[in-house]
Amino acid sequence: MKRTDFELMSIDELWALHLEIDVALTRRISAEKNQLDHRLRQLELGASGAKVGREPRPYPRVLPKYQNPDKPSETWAGRGKQARWLTAQLRSGKKLEDFQIRPSSHRKAARREVGGSLSQH
Repeated sequence: MKRTDFELMSIDELWALHLEIDVALTRRISAEKNQLDHRLRQLELGASGAKVGREPRPYPRVLPKYQNPDKPSETWAGRGKQARWLTAQLRSGKKLEDFQIRPSSHRKAARREVGGSLSQH
């Protein structure tokens, strides 16, 4: 259709054309959305039919390196965000080394958790 054809059409004809275009666009958009949803499901399932993605790797348990002298049950392994009790102690002027767990008590704690003796490497 040429642009001049629109100018020759009445308002009723233009409105009818508008409705036809609206229906055609709705159908095409819906069909394309369904096609994209289907492709997304295929990607999620992968080629073999199994879910895409892996189980997170099991990380070994890390023994604590720092201990609160006021509450010995509060410990921190030195990973991740600092424990609140340690942050408060450091703000009060103490040093990180003041809270280190000594190697002898560290091995005793490990023996208690494992339930046996530690193998020496």
